[in-house]
This record gives sequence, structure tokens and C-alpha cells, in this order.
Amino acid sequence: MYWIAFGDIHEHITPLESIPDLEEAEGIIITGDLTNRGDRVAADRVISAIAARNPNILAQLGNMDTTDVTEYLAGKGMNLHLQVRELAPGLGVMGVGMSARTPFGTPSEVDDETLGEWLDRTRSLAEQYDRLILAVHEPPRNTRLDMLPDGTHVGSLSVRVFIERAKPDLVLTGHIHEGTGMDMIGNTPVFNPGMFAGGGYVRVDWDGTELNARLMSI
Repeated sequence: MYWIAFGDIHEHITPLESIPDLEEAEGIIITGDLTNRGDRVAADRVISAIAARNPNILAQLGNMDTTDVTEYLAGKGMNLHLQVRELAPGLGVMGVGMSARTPFGTPSEVDDETLGEWLDRTRSLAEQYDRLILAVHEPPRNTRLDMLPDGTHVGSLSVRVFIERAKPDLVLTGHIHEGTGMDMIGNTPVFNPGMFAGGGYVRVDWDGTELNARLMSI
């Protein structure tokens, strides 16, 4: 079994054509930023394009999506923000979208402390799963994944503290386009596939016991 994960689409759907075996995946996990300050109409264009290849989608809003996107996704039964979903017996995924405050005044920002509260609240819904994936739009602070070209770290301290404490088996993130790559927090691998226009995605494999993820590029 495998899933394909990506984010930071920003309405750029052309790379979908080049992801191999997308139809055979158990589903698609979208970590946020389907649109560019878009509403449900923009979100529908993106989701419809993805669903044409694989209709099993879980997605959440990023900071560049309006709250209308959450309402749209909820109406489709696809919303992951502040939700826990079963991927397979014993394996769940929890989602927290949006981002901490930015200098740009994007549509969906909250205080960093709120992200921490959301993470704890959502984690409490996942007690029945032996293995857990975290999909969080905002990357953790002080990793390769939250670094700007000048070396400044701009990720969330609350997200990092949560990962250190909760120890999810895998973290899928995004938001910082320049932070493409993989890093470790303790024993937890964290992946940021970068802006979707760059062709990056993560393949998550599960054999019922072992969970493995690889950063891929088309």
C-alpha cells in the first residue's frame, strides 16, 4: 500500500500529469496551499484535476487558502484540518493546516501558540492508532525544512515541540518553498517536498508493519 503526498500547489496542477502510478495509490494527502488566496471555486479546480487521476483525497488549507476551502473540502468529505483519518488498520493520519503569523498578511494565519493547541487537541483523537502520520502545513523550527536562502529559520516552535513530545512516525509538511528536503527530529523523519510546481512529492509505503517514506521528484 502507498500514498502520494504533496502541497503548496498554488493552483499549478501541471505536474499531476507526470506523477507515475498515481491511480494505483491508496490515496492522496495534500498538506495545504491548494490555491493563491482562493475560495471554493479555485479549490474545486485543483481537487477536480487531482480526482481525475485518484479520487481518494485528504486535504487541508494552507495559509494561502481562505476558510472557504475548508468548507469546500468538508463538503466533499476530504477535509483533514483538525481531523484524524484512518489510512489502514493501525495507521492514522492527523492534520493541522494554516500557518503561524507571516509578514505578508496571508488569508489563514494564527498565533504559533494556537498551532500548538490544535496539534495537541487533534492528537488526542488518534489514540487508537499504533502508527501515526502528521500532516502539518507549517514546518518545525530549526530544521532544513524551514530555512530561507539567507539561513534564517522561520518555522514553528510549537510544531517542533509537539513532534519532540508526541513522536509521530512520520511528518509531512511544506509552506517554506525553499526548505525542500528531509530532516530528522529525534527518530521522526520530516519531509518537505517543496512547491508542487517544482515536481516534488513524497511516497509513503506501508506493509502493515513498516512505514517508509521517500522524497520523489518528477
